[in-house]
Amino acid sequence: MFGELNATEEYNNAGALLGLDGENDELVGEVMGALQKMNPVKRMRTLNKLTTNPTPSKGSRAEMEKHFNELPPHIKTALAKGELRLADTVIYSIKPVTSKTIKLFETQDDKEIGLRNISNAKLPKNQALLVSGIILLGGVAADPSKDAIMSTPYNFVELFPAIANGEFNLKANKKQIVPDTSNSVFKTQANHLVPMGYYKLANPRLIHDDILIELTLELGTMAGIAPNTQVWAGLHGTITTP
Repeated sequence: MFGELNATEEYNNAGALLGLDGENDELVGEVMGALQKMNPVKRMRTLNKLTTNPTPSKGSRAEMEKHFNELPPHIKTALAKGELRLADTVIYSIKPVTSKTIKLFETQDDKEIGLRNISNAKLPKNQALLVSGIILLGGVAADPSKDAIMSTPYNFVELFPAIANGEFNLKANKKQIVPDTSNSVFKTQANHLVPMGYYKLANPRLIHDDILIELTLELGTMAGIAPNTQVWAGLHGTITTP
């Protein structure tokens, strides 16, 4: 199952990645078999990684390592073999503000540089995302064309009061990741310690591959919303990638 455990040296909490935090004797046997196939030096380094307290990782990567035991088996295995790695990412989408309800990711969406970087509101196969933070910005395009939307300068959400006073929620596979929450959390103009429009989640959550992502804004009013107003939303975190 795990081949030569090529990549376990790279991660803290490798025991959880291999499923060794449970009581599965068969799994332990598979890991021991993989260790026996290694040369002595690599076997010792891997054992040290599995059994010693490592130097803690930082930021979103550390949060992802805490969630290793929640990853689907096929992604755990690919990480252990070195077929997948961890990377920083922002999954983003731009949508026009034409009604009080704005769905940032929709099933009919296609990936297109400058508008969004996933298709069909789902992560590609083998990509699992640990969402550490959410970004929300607003802008007014010169006209409704794609070129104008892609070249719009996006700015602090507090410059768009109807949006800043609304709410948002985030779901994955119909399960709540963030319940209805005030968009005021994205008001960062007076906070120079975080990126523009960034809301750090105190409870990071994992989104698996090939499941529906729903990030929805709900506005109480359209008053003051200029024609061609757009919202830019991003899910920041650590993702598994080839």
